[in-house]
Amino acid sequence: MADLVVACSGVRPEPCAAAPTLLFRLCVEERSGLDVRAVALRCQLRVQPHRRVYSRLEQARLAVLFGTPDRWAATQRPLQLATVTVMVPGFRGSTEIDVPVPCSYDLEVSCGQYFHALEGGQVPVLMLFSGTVFSAGQVEMVPWDQECATELPAAVWREVMDLYFPGSGWLRLRRETLDALQKFKHERQLTTWEETVKTLLDRVGTSPVDGGGSEDGEGQGAGDGRGPGAGEDQGDGDGTRGSRGEGR
Repeated sequence: MADLVVACSGVRPEPCAAAPTLLFRLCVEERSGLDVRAVALRCQLRVQPHRRVYSRLEQARLAVLFGTPDRWAATQRPLQLATVTVMVPGFRGSTEIDVPVPCSYDLEVSCGQYFHALEGGQVPVLMLFSGTVFSAGQVEMVPWDQECATELPAAVWREVMDLYFPGSGWLRLRRETLDALQKFKHERQLTTWEETVKTLLDRVGTSPVDGGGSEDGEGQGAGDGRGPGAGEDQGDGDGTRGSRGEGR
């Protein structure tokens, strides 16, 4: 019987993907000496926000997700980052693989809001594994208790987002709102969405600090109702073992 142990040794940005992607480095070890032909490994990643401390600025930014800090004991539930599947090639003893995990900067997705609010530090992530082990003459399931804890630096998240959307963020707008913005932009002969939003902010006396954002505001300021998200729905996880059934 296969005796698999999976651990994560680090995470880094993938610079050449079509969308923002993180690479989690996994070490897969088989301890019984079995000759493993392949492993179809499914990995569910959950952010555990309750396992770190936050600055006052971060607490204020996270109010939209968790409410005021006095409620966090009840509201800081795990956040679903992604569920991905990877094929592990045949090996004996141990092997290492990279697991690509797509990310989203959509600020209406819980994980996007969460990471956008952080100034720095480490973010605890729990990786839950399932799948199938193929060996000579037999097929076995990866035990459902197979999991490992790792940390995702907030700086790495920001680094991968800056690779794909330098100095920018995304907002999802209703088509009616987008049409109204387009009309406002055209009537005032504004050249970019960035300039359009700044003009509106100037009207209410809330001019943004110039951070040297992208010149090409057309794709960065307002969306067409389809955010730049990747992967699957990343809403709040329920933090219970029961929810792993569907992911497995």
